[in-house]
Amino acid sequence: MALTYFSSVFALAYGPIQFRLSEALTLLPFYFPAAIPGLVVGCFLANLGSPYGLVDLIFGSLASLLAALATGALGRLKDRWPAALFLAPLPVIFINAFIIGAEITFFLPQAASLKGFFISASQVALGQAVVVFSLGLPLTLALSRTRFFSQI
Repeated sequence: MALTYFSSVFALAYGPIQFRLSEALTLLPFYFPAAIPGLVVGCFLANLGSPYGLVDLIFGSLASLLAALATGALGRLKDRWPAALFLAPLPVIFINAFIIGAEITFFLPQAASLKGFFISASQVALGQAVVVFSLGLPLTLALSRTRFFSQI
């Protein structure tokens, strides 16, 4: 939540182009499924500052929940297929792109078309990809090597 509010200081947390620093944490369920409720609650609290109001509280939190559950499901493969970690960002990127892209399309009348949806979804996907691949993946890899995560 605090990382999202920090991102909002630079106008990067809400809108068509988002680079929420908090999205780096969305890969945690891969190793630590107990992080899922915290991610969803954190998203809900962060979206209290959203200009999209109640819709973002509901659908933004739903997107976070679905992405976290999918990432956690990929985590069940880690012992049999360690490379699964490199697929872990994909649910985060695509689920958020679809749900948040649709939400933005709904709120921006100039984007209310199929073309507008694809543009909004692509912008959300790009922001998600930048954050989860450049920050989330290295963070998750580093945490996976710590003693705490090796005991999970």
